[in-house]
Amino acid sequence: MTSRSLPVFAAIAFALSLALLACLPLLSAQQPSSGVKTAAQQFKNIQVLKDIPADQLIPTMQFVAGALGVDCEFCHVEHAMDKDDKKEKQTARKMMAMELALNKAHFDNEMEVTCYTCHRGSPHPVGVPILSADAAAMPAHEHSHDGAEAGANLPSADQILDKYLAAVGGAAALSKIKTRIQKGTIDAMGERYPIEVYSEGPEKRVSVSHPSFGESVTAYNGQAGWLSNAHGTHPMNAQESAGARVDAQFYFAARLRELFTEFHALPGEPVAGHETYLVTAKGAGLPPLRLFFDQQSGLLLRLVRYTETPLGRNPTQIDYADYRDTGGVKIPYQWSLTRTNGTFTIRINSVQQNVPIDPAVFTMPLPPSHGQP
Repeated sequence: MTSRSLPVFAAIAFALSLALLACLPLLSAQQPSSGVKTAAQQFKNIQVLKDIPADQLIPTMQFVAGALGVDCEFCHVEHAMDKDDKKEKQTARKMMAMELALNKAHFDNEMEVTCYTCHRGSPHPVGVPILSADAAAMPAHEHSHDGAEAGANLPSADQILDKYLAAVGGAAALSKIKTRIQKGTIDAMGERYPIEVYSEGPEKRVSVSHPSFGESVTAYNGQAGWLSNAHGTHPMNAQESAGARVDAQFYFAARLRELFTEFHALPGEPVAGHETYLVTAKGAGLPPLRLFFDQQSGLLLRLVRYTETPLGRNPTQIDYADYRDTGGVKIPYQWSLTRTNGTFTIRINSVQQNVPIDPAVFTMPLPPSHGQP
C-alpha cells in the first residue's frame, strides 16, 4: 500500500478473485462488454436490482451473504442461479424491495437501513437485544464523526499523520524506493502457498499467488485494476478500482493528505494489545478509510475501508504486524485481511527494492473476446 507498503492490495484482490471469478460462470454465460450494462441486461432473471450496473451485482450479493452469514446456495440453486426454486430467493427479493422502499421514503435514498440492520450475521432477523453484542463489530457511519467526540487530550489528525510518516522513515526515505518485490506465503482456506507482490511507484501493484487450484493474479497499474485466475480475467468495476488505487499507493504515508481531504481524529480501539488513535479519512472518488495508529510507535496497525453496493457497504479490514526496517523505511512483513467471507494472512520472507520489474507485469491481459486465445 505504501512505500511503507500498505500490502492491502494483494490480500484484497486475492479474496475478490476467488469470490468474484468463481461466481461469474454460474450466473451468466455472457462476458461483460466494454459498454455499461444493467444487471437485467447482463444476467438472467433479475427482478429487483434490474437497473443497477451489472458489475455491482456480485459485490451486492457478497454484501447480502455477509449480512446473513450464508453462502450463495442459501438462496440460489447451485449451478443454476437464475432458477426460482428456493423459497429463500423469493423472500430475499421481498426484503430487498422493502429495504430500498424504506430508504427512499424515510432517508432520502441514503443507505441507512440494510440487510445487516436486522440480520446481524444470522439468516433470521434479530428481534431481541443481544446482551453480549460487541460494539466494535457494529458498522461505522463516517459522517457521524466530528471533533467533539475526540476528547480534550486527543492529538489532532495532522499530528497523528505526521508521527506516522516519521515512523515509517519520512518522505525523503520513502521517495528513494522506486520498486519493491516481496515474496512469502499466504494462509487461506486451510492451505499455505507461495505469493509474490510486485510494486512500483507511484501506484502500481500486482500480486501473484499459487494455490493448488491454479495461479491467481490481482493487479492495479495506475489506471485500471483486474483479477484473473483459471476462469479468465475480470476488469475491476469503479468501486473495486477505487479501493485498489488506495491499496496500490507506493508512498501511502506521504500521500495520504494528497489523496484525502477530510480527516477526523477519534479514540481508537485496542489492536493486538496496542492502544491506538483512530483517524477517519474521506476523499473524492475514494472509499472512506478508518486508520488505527499505534499510540506509542505511530505505525499503522489496522485499516478498514468500505465498498458501496446498492444494498449496503462491504467492509474490508487489514491488520498489519511485524514491521521491519528495509532500506531505510519500515514496512510490515505480515498482514491479515478480513472480509465477510473469511480471513487470510500473508507473511513475507524476502524483499528486494529498487530492482527492475518487467513492464508486462503491469499490463492487463486481453479477454478472449478481444482476440486472445
